[in-house]
Amino acid sequence: MIDALTPENPKNSPRRDFSPEWTFSASRSSGPGGQNVNKVSSKMELRFHIMDSSLLSESEKEMLTEKLANKINNEGFLVLTCQTSRSQLANKEEVIEKFYALIAKALKPRKKRVPTKPGKGSIERKLKEKKRIAEKKQLRKRPDEE
Repeated sequence: MIDALTPENPKNSPRRDFSPEWTFSASRSSGPGGQNVNKVSSKMELRFHIMDSSLLSESEKEMLTEKLANKINNEGFLVLTCQTSRSQLANKEEVIEKFYALIAKALKPRKKRVPTKPGKGSIERKLKEKKRIAEKKQLRKRPDEE
């Protein structure tokens, strides 16, 4: 379970409550369910409109729309589904956890890459190999006639 959502201070800040902004719909699942699979609507779909959210800042909204573009439909809704369980309640809880994990991951700032220099051993190996190839090519030359 992810405890925080804000990238600035993830350990101390509480999880934001997005529940008023969610829309749920249930439909028939293709997952487990036995004989009930054609009768019970256990698949849960969570819909969340990123741009209409009052809990997200403008920069967070831009970051989410950029990073989650493949999960956002034409109307601007982030759509997540879950159908792993036979229970509608379990699927609802799982899709909520999936939502929080996805949002937290998308809002986490990307680490800058620190360029590193090649190590001493790798430089030595490279030079040794270079010298070996040079000697091999030197042996291919015709000997000087003196």
